[in-house]
Amino acid sequence: MAPEEEHDFDDLLVLLKETRGFDFTGYKRTTLMRRIGRRLESLKLRDYSEYRDFLELEPEEFTRLFDSLLINVTGFLRDTAAWQALRESVIPRLLGGENAGKAIRVWSAGCATGEEAYTVAMVLAEELGTERFRERVKIYGTDLDEKALQVARTGIYNERRLRELPSDLRETYFEPVENGFAFRRDLRRQIVFGRNDLTHNAPISRVDLLLARNTLMYFNTETQLNILRRFHFALADPGFLFLGKAETMLNHGDRFEPVNLRMRLFRKVVSTFPADRAPWPAVGSGEAHDHRLPALEAAALSSGPVAQLVVDGSGTLAMVNSRAESLFNLNARDVGRPFQDLEVSYRPVELRSVIERACQDQRPVELREVTWHRPGVADGGVFDISVVPLLAGGEHVGVGIHFSDVTRYRRLRDELERANRELEQAYEELQSLNEELETTNEELRSTNEELETTNEELQSTNEELETMNEELQSTNDELQHINDVLTSRGVELDQANQFVSAVVRSLGDAVVVLDEELRVMVWSRGAEELWGVRSAEAVGGKLDALDIGLPLDSLDPYLRAALLDGQSADPAGRMVLNAVNRHGRPTPLTVQLSHLRKADDSVRGLILVMNVLDHA
Repeated sequence: MAPEEEHDFDDLLVLLKETRGFDFTGYKRTTLMRRIGRRLESLKLRDYSEYRDFLELEPEEFTRLFDSLLINVTGFLRDTAAWQALRESVIPRLLGGENAGKAIRVWSAGCATGEEAYTVAMVLAEELGTERFRERVKIYGTDLDEKALQVARTGIYNERRLRELPSDLRETYFEPVENGFAFRRDLRRQIVFGRNDLTHNAPISRVDLLLARNTLMYFNTETQLNILRRFHFALADPGFLFLGKAETMLNHGDRFEPVNLRMRLFRKVVSTFPADRAPWPAVGSGEAHDHRLPALEAAALSSGPVAQLVVDGSGTLAMVNSRAESLFNLNARDVGRPFQDLEVSYRPVELRSVIERACQDQRPVELREVTWHRPGVADGGVFDISVVPLLAGGEHVGVGIHFSDVTRYRRLRDELERANRELEQAYEELQSLNEELETTNEELRSTNEELETTNEELQSTNEELETMNEELQSTNDELQHINDVLTSRGVELDQANQFVSAVVRSLGDAVVVLDEELRVMVWSRGAEELWGVRSAEAVGGKLDALDIGLPLDSLDPYLRAALLDGQSADPAGRMVLNAVNRHGRPTPLTVQLSHLRKADDSVRGLILVMNVLDHA
């Protein structure tokens, strides 16, 4: 997207925030652009700037735009297997043990038209019974769309909305009303619906179960992190989080632990920070402590997991721990030798100049990821080396050298980079199959340095797909409604056509309707039988071009005169003509002329009603 177009898009989001209070800056830009692009296409507008001007001129468009952006796709018992897992894994923990008899608070965040809140109400009522449900349970349903919340508050749904609900639950918890089926009024009192912006408003507190199914996937990564912090604060201990199938918590293990990862059920992790810690036990006191301290220091140095050397001020190896002895093939006889005479002084890296620099600058020198290729060893080691000046009483007495083995971390990083490269190739193949995911794949290919970032982007891809699925479902619902309307209109049209046909048949033996140029608009079945010309052949052609036995030379002047003055050819509007029928027999008939008029009473054409005279 060009910078100018990006700027126009940002201006549009600012307009929505300032004029309507909807802040979409935390939503995924790709989803917003796609949904707003549909409005631009339907209105035949070129860019966001034109659409911004259109919104200022047509305030009603805000409603249509929000209906498009706030995708309210939900349903009763959506993903039945996930709800079953909730019932088996989470509900018993909420109701049993120490929680028996305790009040239960549930929050359905992003509840849309309320099906999710009523579903969890049915699940809890099935476990508790209706009496204990009314005593213990309080359910809060929140959403950003006030229009959807109005539907949720009424609790009335048509049969199509309830088709996924088992018949026993529908009969138990819904009552038939005029417009469909209403949730039971006695249980409805335990459910409260209200508007809440997850990105700005304070969360509902002390919640035992929080449902946010396919809600987080509409937000970008930073906004998702902020919302999850609010969710962690909102949940009690123990508190459970129920997400949608496109949402994961791979990078939030410090806040939530999985109960059932495949079904997206998580439990709040409570951070424990003890108020005070027991002090370390004293080694000794007085002279006894002073006597044991050198031995402790020697033991600590020798058993340390990091290879460590100490070089005194004269450049002599003064101390070496057991890890360094085994790593560099040193022994007790090497202590006291000049450090520069030892192999470790130049292998795996030249340390003499590094020691000199550390002594001169009087500050530590760090060497990162030094590779050591040892003879006879297939896999070389990788080390982080620290050279630290040692001071005693403010005087320089030597340096300490630490070799931290980071081989395993280097291998993990290499494996991670290889995995990232493989993932990048997979995303490129996915891009060729689905153009809608091109932007997401580009973002994924550019963020392969850490596994956490890769997982975040993969999650974003899944959420984008689920968003598109919900958009398609919303579109299908709209098409189904249009089809229902078209079917109804088709039935009405058929009835109207039957009525008109009955009227035409009742007017006379043959009826012909002509336009202002005397072209046939209607050719009745009686006209087909009388003249032997089918309706498909006659309609659209001029009357005088038809090969029929009607004396058109005599009739034509009357027709044209009637069109010009808006009156019939004679005061009675009727004439008698001698015609010849389809069988070639003389057939005297009467022709009644009437005007076909427009809404303003001007003449649009003529109606000819022909009746065969009875010879008797």
